This record gives sequence, C-alpha cells and structure tokens, in this order.
Amino acid sequence: MAKPAQGAKYRGSIHDSPDFDPNQDAEALYTAMKGFGSDKEAILDIITSRSNRQRQEVCQSYKSLYGKDLIDNLKYELTGKFERLIVGLMRPPAYCDAKEIKDAISGIGTDEKCLIEILASRTNEQMHQLVAAYKDAYERDLEADIIGDTSGHFQKMLIVLLQGTREEDDVVSEDLVQQDVQDLYEAGELKWGTDEAQFIYILGNRSKQHLRLVFDEYLKTTGKPIEASIRGELSGDFEKLMLAVVKCIRSTPEYFAERLFKAMKGLGTRDNTLIRIMVSRSELDMLDIREIFRTKYEKSLYSMIKNDTSGEYKKTLLKLCGGDDDAAGQFFPEAAQVAYQMWELSAVARVEMKGTVRPANDFNPDADAKALRKAMKGLGTDEDTIIDIITHRSNAQRQQIRQTFKSHFGRDLMADLKSEISGDLARLILGLMMPPAHYDAKQLKKAMEGAGTDEKTLIEILATRTNAEIRAINEAYKEDYHKSLEDAISSDTSGHFRRILISLATGNREEGGQNLDQAREDAQEIADTPSGDKTSLETRFMTILCTRSYPHLRRVFQEFIKMTNYDVEHTIKKEMSGDVRDAFVAIVQSVKNKPLFFADKLYKSMKGAGTDEKTLTRIMVSRSEIDLLNIRREFIEKYDKSLHQAIEGDTSGDFLKALLALCGGED
Repeated sequence: MAKPAQGAKYRGSIHDSPDFDPNQDAEALYTAMKGFGSDKEAILDIITSRSNRQRQEVCQSYKSLYGKDLIDNLKYELTGKFERLIVGLMRPPAYCDAKEIKDAISGIGTDEKCLIEILASRTNEQMHQLVAAYKDAYERDLEADIIGDTSGHFQKMLIVLLQGTREEDDVVSEDLVQQDVQDLYEAGELKWGTDEAQFIYILGNRSKQHLRLVFDEYLKTTGKPIEASIRGELSGDFEKLMLAVVKCIRSTPEYFAERLFKAMKGLGTRDNTLIRIMVSRSELDMLDIREIFRTKYEKSLYSMIKNDTSGEYKKTLLKLCGGDDDAAGQFFPEAAQVAYQMWELSAVARVEMKGTVRPANDFNPDADAKALRKAMKGLGTDEDTIIDIITHRSNAQRQQIRQTFKSHFGRDLMADLKSEISGDLARLILGLMMPPAHYDAKQLKKAMEGAGTDEKTLIEILATRTNAEIRAINEAYKEDYHKSLEDAISSDTSGHFRRILISLATGNREEGGQNLDQAREDAQEIADTPSGDKTSLETRFMTILCTRSYPHLRRVFQEFIKMTNYDVEHTIKKEMSGDVRDAFVAIVQSVKNKPLFFADKLYKSMKGAGTDEKTLTRIMVSRSEIDLLNIRREFIEKYDKSLHQAIEGDTSGDFLKALLALCGGED
C-alpha cells in the first residue's frame, strides 16, 4: 500500500486488509473461477478489499498453488469494462501506468489525453518507477516510444516531465519567483509570438511550492491567471498539457475530480478515464478527490458513479470510491477546509474584468452613419455591413452614430433598423444600439408586462448589477416609462421575493472591504436561524445578502463554512424554495464568481432541445463591454468547449454572425 509522507495523513480509500491470508484469497479466487461461469461478486469483493501490495502476494500464492497466472485467468473469465477494471487493480501501479501509456501510443492515432493525465500528475518517484516498469514489461524505452509518437513542443514537454527531475525543495527563493514571473510574462504576453521553451523549462522543472507562488505573483503582476496566458499564447495538445500541469501544481486531487466529472457528465461515459483514475488514486488521494468533487459539483462522486454505471462494474467502482459523502452541501471537516481555502483564493484574486467589444480605432461616426444608411437603402438589406459596424463599436460610439445619422438624414436609426431587420437579429442589434441602462430597463419592463412575470430576468439583472448600474437603470426606467422601478416591482411581485427585489433595486449595497468581526457575526446570524423558521431565515438572509459589499460577503461565506461545514448556497437550496431561493442563489453565485454565473446562464440557454434566444441575447449584449472575455474563460474551463463553439452549434444565419462577432474569438 502506498505510504503517505512522514507526518501526513493517509488519504486513500483502500487499506490493507487485517488478518490477510494470501493463500486463502488465492483459493477463494480459484473457486470463484472454477467450473461453468464465475462468481463475480466474490472476485470483486476480495480484490477491492485488499491493498495493491496484498494483491501482489495473492498473485504469487495463486501461481505457487495452481501453477497458473492469476491475471491471465481473470482475463479469461471476465469481460468488458469489469475485466479492464479488475485487471488494472491487479497490476502494480507503475505497471498499470505503463500499460495505459502503451495502449495510448499503440496502433493508429494517439490518446493524447491519457498521456497528458499520467505524465502531468505523477511525482518524480512515480515517474522513475513508470519508466522502469515500461522497460521491464515491453523491453522498450518509454522516452523513445513517446518521441516516435508525438511531435513539437508537446513532445518536448512530455520528455521533460518523463525525466522525473522536478525540484522538490520546499525552501523558495523570492527573487527566483519574481524572475520566473518576469520570464513567463516576457515569453508570452510581451512577446510577438511565444517563447515556448521558457514555459517548458519553468513549468517542467520548478518545485510545486515554488510554482504556486509564481502563479500568485503572476496574477498580481499581470492581472490575469497563468491559465489565461497559456490559453492565449499556446495551442493544441501542448496547451492542454500545460494547463493540466498547472492544475496539478495547484491541486492534483482537484485535477482528478474535474477529470472524473467530465468522464461521466452528459451522454455516454468515458470508461477508460474513469477506470484509470479510480484505480490509480484509490491508495493515494481518493478521499481528497471525493471532498473536492462534492465541493465543486454539489453531488458526491459516489452518487454520480451510481447513476452513471451498472452491474459488477458499478459495484467495483463504488467499493474503490469508499463511501457516499452525506447530503450534497455538507462537507467532511477536511472538505470544509478545502472549500475554505478555495474561498481564500477567490477572495485574494483580483482578476481584471474585460469585455470583448472595445472602442474602434480611427472611429468616424460620419462614415459609419453613411454606411448604415446605404446598407438599408433600396431593395434588400446589407445585414453583413450592419453587423460589422454595430458589433465593432463601443456603446458610446454607437450613440454618436445615432446622433450623426439623425443629423445627416433626419431619420431615426433605431426606427430604420426595426423596419429592415427582424427576429433574433433585430433583438440583438437593437439591444446593442440602446444605452446599457435603458436596455436593462426595457428588459425589466418586458419581464413584468402582460400576463405572468419573467422572474428569472428580474433576478438576473437585479442580482448582478453594481450600485452605479442599478441607479442608472432606475433613472432610465423613470424616463422611459414614467413610473418608478420600485412601483413596478411592487405591483408585479409579492411577499419576500418582492422585498428582496426592492432591496436590490435601491442600489444601496455597501461598497467597502471586508470586516472580519462583522463577517463572523453575519455568518453566525444566518447560521443560528432555527430550522423550520422560514420567515426569520429569509429575513436574515435578505438583510445580509442584499446590503453587504461583495468582498465582505465572500468573507461571510468563508466563515459560514468554518462554522457549519455547509456551503451557504447549499443551505439556501435546502431551506428555501421558489423565487426567493432562486434570488438568493443568484446573489451568492454572483458574489462568488460573476463571470461563472453568466457562463452557466449561457450554457443553460443553449443546452438541450431548443435555444433560449432571449437570455442568450440579453447576456451577450449586456456583458460584451464588461466581462464577456472572463465569461468565455469560465465557460471553456467548466464545460470543456468554447463559448464560440457552443454558439456556432446552436444558432444560425445572421444572428449567429452577430453573436460570434460579440463573442470576440475562439478560445
């Protein structure tokens, strides 16, 4: 069994079996495979209840007792995914890795994802054992085989990692950290082209502790995380490899939690990935992976495996998982600390918010007005010209074009656009032509007019806008509709939901930093509400969530986790319902990570049958000059595909062209 570092707590899910008798196990396995059929339950029960070291002893006893190879017999008796899983467990870890890599580079094509996962995540010692096992099992040199099957910078980084020579000294030089930050910055952001060799040298050789400090300093120096620079400067398999290295440097268990989630989400299961991770991490850090999995994905790893697999294969995986982790939202004590540390990082990080639409250089409102008039004059409409001009000008520049258009032609540009274009494209273009506050005011008005109320739109806008934006919306609403926004909300909503919206609509959220003592009091205030006292609970949450500053609320959420072992979002989902719950969840998600909140909304607007064009349009219009670039990064990070790809696969025609122009590029 893998031994934890001195002083470290063992975090695997598989332990040495007490009262272990290899001869008895060998006899039981022989009996399970004897005769017609096999007793799969007995096989999986024995193998998943023994450590890898004990399984090797069972293999030896089996050969001594019966003159047969246990793995060969298991291959003969079992089939499919269950066989692959059981046989993987029977191999020593280094030989299991060697087999995975051999399969990844054998035959036509290469499984780059498998190479990346193994070589980006293994320690120096594990890498040395892997190289030796590959040589022993296949009488081939692993480095030579990788060179023969890969190319370019991807190949170079794989070979660097394969050496297993990453520095392991925990003593970090501050001067070297600053030097590495500068070298990475100059190799990427400040250079025409990219000096890949610097990325390879620093990320492939420096110690984990050193690199974590480099990543922190890089964010402070450049205003963006190292991952954003890698995505912007590198490409293809090399980019994926470097991102995997960064993730493993930050947290290897979190990297594997993410890999497991992606292996099971959506249609179909990536069984090879699922098997490889469950086998390789079962005696290393499975408990950490489970905790982070639940923290990030609001469900236990156990429940996801249970719902996504079947038969003996499922039973074996669940044994390796080692247990279910309570109800979603409640953490192990260790997991609470993991969540707390994640909050610490989010509270410290100050990532610059960037839109995708910027003021056009050499802007000429006169020329733009004439070009738009020409595009709409006569028979037919030149939609391409309209899209090109409007999506490549800032909102302030569009307002200048509107004024110039009226001055030159005595016509209202908005009215002309309405008469020339229609449908989704019209909604998008006309939205872009409105000043942001007037656009939001119109969206709120439409959400409340007619039969029924669009509560989701009310929540999305009021829960995410800044004080300045809310005040501007109030003025625009009054100007455009001759009624106060507060009166409109009061007429169209009721109860606690109305109180929450009105509180948000005042635009009086505190704007200071965090106050630790007050944060503890606030966390205690919402933690102390008696279960079942729904009215009191909602009032207390409203008082804090609708008025405290974002930095302060982040600290409140941290303190809440420390006090209760619960995440505040999960508590809201458990204790509340309906529009009140949805409003509070939106506030919490916006406080945690506003670009991720909008990335989730965009994903849901395009997921499944049909597209929610109104939500898609509203977010693309309203965030294009604020944080759409950040939203793009969160989208690809969470959903493993770019926002550009999602839009391309879900829309069409001129609407598609306009959306892609706003999106601003492929990630």
